[in-house]
Parts: sequence; structure tokens; C-alpha cells
Amino acid sequence: MTASYSVPQHRKLVTALPGPKSVELQKRREATVARGAGTLANIYMDHGAGAILVDVDGNQIIDLGCGIGVTTIGHAHPDVAEAASAQAAKLTHTLFTVTPYENYVRVAEKLAEITPGDFEKRSILVNTGAEAVENAVKIARKFTGRRAIVALDHAFHGRTNLTMAMTYRPWPERAGMGPFPGEIYSVPTSYPFRDGLSGLEAAEKTIDYIQTHIGATEIAAFFVEPIQGDGGIVIPAPGYFARIREFCTENGIVFVADEIQAGIGRTGVWYSIEHHDVVPDLVTTAKGIAGGFPLAAVTGRADIMDSVQPGGVGGTFGGNPVSTAAALAVFNLIERDDLLGEAKRVEKTLQARIGGWAEKFSVVGDVRGKGAMFGVELVHPGTKKPYPEALTAVIKHATTNGVIVLDAGSWDSVLRIMPSVVISDELIDDAATVIEEALTALVAAYPAVQ
Repeated sequence: MTASYSVPQHRKLVTALPGPKSVELQKRREATVARGAGTLANIYMDHGAGAILVDVDGNQIIDLGCGIGVTTIGHAHPDVAEAASAQAAKLTHTLFTVTPYENYVRVAEKLAEITPGDFEKRSILVNTGAEAVENAVKIARKFTGRRAIVALDHAFHGRTNLTMAMTYRPWPERAGMGPFPGEIYSVPTSYPFRDGLSGLEAAEKTIDYIQTHIGATEIAAFFVEPIQGDGGIVIPAPGYFARIREFCTENGIVFVADEIQAGIGRTGVWYSIEHHDVVPDLVTTAKGIAGGFPLAAVTGRADIMDSVQPGGVGGTFGGNPVSTAAALAVFNLIERDDLLGEAKRVEKTLQARIGGWAEKFSVVGDVRGKGAMFGVELVHPGTKKPYPEALTAVIKHATTNGVIVLDAGSWDSVLRIMPSVVISDELIDDAATVIEEALTALVAAYPAVQ
């Protein structure tokens, strides 16, 4: 971290959480904000730096969520703030599809450089991850002339009508929101903790399902999250994606890596599909790309991307000058400060600090992760039965003690840990200690609450 950061990088509580100002803001929120925009922790933030958030009452809170993977480089990084401010003073909008500007081109050039594959590439820039996924669907359908879209069990691809149809679990995102678009299929995936299969075995199960329920020649695109975020930090077994990639190539299916949550350096490489030594046809990028500013992209093979006629993709704010300026600053920071290396450091520290929890705490079934992206799956002791009540208890304890963590998993039973890659080892240790307090209490109380 640089000397420009003004927030001390340690946890400090000066009030109970939520504090009095947060409580008052919550009352105002309930009177004006729709209930559907729910919140994990009703603690209102004022500012932040690095891996620390400061709420409106002055409490310093360790952030292990990063706005669900957005602030990978840390909160309010001065380089990103400076780049965005300078651009905002110069030009905020023209719409690239009316009168273009250089920033958009520079971001596309960088995406062509850092996404997997040495072939010629093209990109489009949009606003959100869901919008990127929707455009990838459109592009794949246009290129192949097919309609069917395949996604994996436990997937999360967004909250729009189309992307909700591609999202696995019904609650809370999809409940009561249909009807959804047709020709969207969910297929079995590799979930090592639960299925016990090798990557190849799981892939053959996936392929058999496709062949017997859908038909390979009907499929336009196969969407995968190389590391499933909302699904519970599920990392398929080695060899799984290599076989799926092979199957897609054999059958003319566009293989899409949805890297919205795991991409842009979070797992120690630019894109998490690199851990599987697989090159996708298309990649979707969002979240961490612009340090908190809204920006997303679809990048991929030039022949696929250019199959869409001019005007077939686009949007008013997609790739706006300020967000693209922020993204260029993020790219520079990752390379200049070796943040890929920092993500590997975070992985090493987390693995050393929490990797043994499954042996230490009977309510922990599995600990898994890459880089600054870990999941702790909570189960009823002695079983693999999901234990969502335990997750609720852990999150409540953590948030009231100044640690922001995330929920995840199709059964709401995975603690998701996604800190900034600039978080210190000391902050990781402190946050882990807080979580351990909750796990210890759960283990001690378990017999009494059954």
C-alpha cells in the first residue's frame, strides 16, 4: 500500500455495531428504499482504504467481501481516484457508438493482451456483469445460428431476466420473477467435496446429460465459472474443464468463461481459467476491472465477436470515459505493484491460517480457494449435510465484531472470504480469530440445539 492511504489498517470498534448513526440511517432507508434491495449487514460506510472500511460512526472494519469481489486492489486507491477525477474534469460522456474516444480502445487492447489465447481478439464494453453475460449469449447465438445455452449447476450469472434463467438456485434471486427465457439448461458440474469424482468422471457425467437431455448440436454456448463464487467457491477437479473444452470444440459450441467474480487478478492470475490450462472462446469481465466504477466486457475470438452486425451490441453508458480511465489505472497497478503476486501471498496466508479448520472444527466440512477467494463449507458434524444456520451465526458474529464476510452456496452454507489482495497478513489473522470465535461457539452449542 502507498503512503496516500489515510486509514490505519487495523480493526477498531468505538461503538456497538451497528452504531447509532447506522441505526438512524436504517430507519430512513426503510422508509424510502425498496425491500428487495436487501443488505447483509446494516452498517453504513463512510470511507475506506486498503482492506479497511470506516462506517458513519467511526468504526474501522475489516472487509473480507470487497463488494463481492470488486475492490480487489483495495478501497479508494489514490491512483484510481486520480485517474477518474482527471477524466471526469475532461470528458464524462459522448457514447462510444456515436463519437468514440481513446480510452475504450485502450481497454480493449489491454483485454486482448491479458485474456487467455494467442489468437486475434475483439472486445465490447458494457456496464455490468449481467450485461456482459447477456451480450455473450447474443454473440454466441449469432455466430452459431443455434439457440440453446448451457450453464453449470450452482452457477450464478446475474439478476436480469435472462441471466436469472442461467442462475442455479431459485431463492432469493428467481423466486416469483418468471417466466424466464427458454432454451436455457443447467447441467451437472464437478463439485469435489460433494461428488467425490475425478475431473474426467465428472465431465463425462456432464456430457452424458447434455447428449441425453439437450443434444450437443443444439447448443450455442457453454457458460462456466472456472471458480464459482455465489455457488460456494466451487473449484472443479483437475481435468474437468479440459474435457469440457474438448467437447465444445468437437461440437461447435462456444466455450465461455464467466470471469466476472474470479477474474482480474483475484486468484493470482489474470483469469481463473488459467488454473485449468484451458483457453475459452469468450471471456466475460466485470467487478474488479475498474476498482469500483461500473464497467464490464466481453472479449474473445475475432471471428466470433465480429459475427455481430454493427449496432447489434452496445449501450448508452457502456465503456464510458470515466470508468475506462479507472480501468486503465487498475491494469497499471496490478502490473506495477505485482498484485498477482500479492494474491498468491494472500492465498498462502489464508491456507496456513484457516486451511486446517475442517480438522479443528466439526462444523467445517471443507476449506477451499485460490488467491484471495476462499470458501468455508459448513456442515452438521459428522456429515456433509449443509448447515445454513451455522453460516447465519458466523456472519452475525463477524459483522457485530467488525469483520465483513459473505454468504454463498446453493444451500446457504458456505462462508465466502474475498478480501482485497493488499490485505495484510495481520488483518487476515485478526479476522480469522473473530470467525474462529463463532465456530468454537457453534461446536460447543451443537449438541444442545439439536
